[in-house]
Amino acid sequence: MNTQVPKVSEFKDVTRIERIGAQSHIRGLGLDDGLEPRNISQGMVGQKNARKAAGVILNTIRAGKIAGRCILIAGQPGTGKTAIAMGIAKALGNDIPFTAMAGSEIFSLSMSKTESLTQAFRRSIAVRIKEETEIVEGEVVEIEIDKSATSGAKTGKITLKTTEMETIYDLGQKMIESITKDKISSGDVITIDKVSGRVTKLGRSFAKASEFDALGPQTRFVQCPEGEIEKRKEVVHTVTLHEIDVINSRQKGFLDLFSGDTGEILPEIRDQIDQKVAEWIEEGKSEVVPGVLFIDEVHMLDIECFSFLNRALESTQAPIVILATNRGITNIRGTFYKGPHGLPLDLLDRCLIIQTQPYNEQEIRSILEIRCEEEDVEMTEDAKELLTKIGVETTLRYSMQLITTAQLVATKRKSAEVDVEDIRRVYSMFIDYQRSTQYLKEHQAEYLFDEYNGKLQKGLLSGGMQIE
Repeated sequence: MNTQVPKVSEFKDVTRIERIGAQSHIRGLGLDDGLEPRNISQGMVGQKNARKAAGVILNTIRAGKIAGRCILIAGQPGTGKTAIAMGIAKALGNDIPFTAMAGSEIFSLSMSKTESLTQAFRRSIAVRIKEETEIVEGEVVEIEIDKSATSGAKTGKITLKTTEMETIYDLGQKMIESITKDKISSGDVITIDKVSGRVTKLGRSFAKASEFDALGPQTRFVQCPEGEIEKRKEVVHTVTLHEIDVINSRQKGFLDLFSGDTGEILPEIRDQIDQKVAEWIEEGKSEVVPGVLFIDEVHMLDIECFSFLNRALESTQAPIVILATNRGITNIRGTFYKGPHGLPLDLLDRCLIIQTQPYNEQEIRSILEIRCEEEDVEMTEDAKELLTKIGVETTLRYSMQLITTAQLVATKRKSAEVDVEDIRRVYSMFIDYQRSTQYLKEHQAEYLFDEYNGKLQKGLLSGGMQIE
């Protein structure tokens, strides 16, 4: 049978769409090795005391020894509370779970408030499951794929080598498809799971480094494996407790994770899973990794949720809980009492409170420059000066929102960079909340339900007249 060159179909590279968000410029907390905050680093500006305190919490989370701690980030609106939480998430990476939610998300018709919080807690706790598997690892020397002229079935062989030996293996149908899809060729270093037959491409051998120009800058080069081709390797799978709950409580198993409609999970199932995980830990097969649960706008929770948090934080498997609020002394939702930040005192007593301070003029300018770079907007120095002045006199958020709109205005007049006239035009087109409030005070009588001056307007359905 003649050897045929495999026809590799063209696959489009699916690239992840990077959308520019309010916190997309955050890369970390901007701390050095001594937990000292840099002036401007990793997208963070100012808030040195708050960032240093967050760095201490970050080290606590990485150690994984302490669970059930609660941190409250409190400060005025627009002082970087969410940015600090996102900085912690970026610094943790993908190894430690980080779950972010808003306080209003728990008010759902599909499940109870406590169930929603329970699922959020268990999403923030990971289990690293260790298992040994037999793999084949080596550098590809040659791939031969034959196609039957009668049945059309494909058969093939692959030759792998290490620094010490070389072996030929037969390829099954699924392995041939995987090799074709991943565009594996001679010189690639791969691993093959003998149990599942899954083929993983590790990179390109350094022996093929001379072909760098032909391969492109994204190619990863690795050393040719040493020792025997067939090895036993410890594989670590990281899943959250919530994922284990869904898999064991739904008929479709893990497919329900993609649908998002997980519904309520029985406590008995969670108890069985906790017992099984405890057995794995005793046998050394797994370990629990407490992650982070970030609840923004925590003042939106009610007294029932606060009572649940008090109990949940005492659990040995509780994650680190970070709360954020911009409220002062206000009503505790669900009661007739007031509390600092809208939280009951018994929950506040469990919290380590991090205070954020308003940004000064120089810090506002630095943040606006970072946002201009993030949104790929060229702006003159005079325009930056005016935008900084707007941020000082109004709010930082408002001035940040003028960046892209000013660029659109500049593009319309065919200018490559934003100038002062563009900032002035969008400033007149889009008003801030202070000007909006002032306008309402002056023209409130022209709106429905005028109660600003203590007057109650009534409308007659028949004549449409208003009686004050």
